[in-house]
Parts: sequence; structure tokens; C-alpha cells
Amino acid sequence: MRAAQHGRSTEAEVRAILEEAVKPEGRIKLGSLLADIGGRTKLTDEELTVFEQRDKSPAEPLELK
Repeated sequence: MRAAQHGRSTEAEVRAILEEAVKPEGRIKLGSLLADIGGRTKLTDEELTVFEQRDKSPAEPLELK
């Protein structure tokens, strides 16, 4: 009945219910948390330059033998 009220399939409704259960309102999102931490660190321009100049090439996958 709930799926019909929301205009979606039963499977889609179950997915929505599960998503609501694991992502409750008021949760702290990772991006917001990192931005807040970054804002509080008060890095100097010189320190920021170090981060901007880091190696940005893709990491090589780990080989397990």
C-alpha cells in the first residue's frame, strides 16, 4: 500500500525504507565534516601549496600473491 501511495514498485519502496533507516536525518555528511575540519585548521598559503602540488597520478592497485 505504501509503495502505491508513493507511486513506485514494492522493490523501490523497500529500498527507500532501507535508505531512510541507514541514513537518518541529522547525520553528519563526510564532505561537510571535512570542510569544517579544513576551515578550523587555518593553514597558511605555503601549507596549502604543498597539498596542491602533491602527486595526483592514480594509485597503482595492490598485487597480492
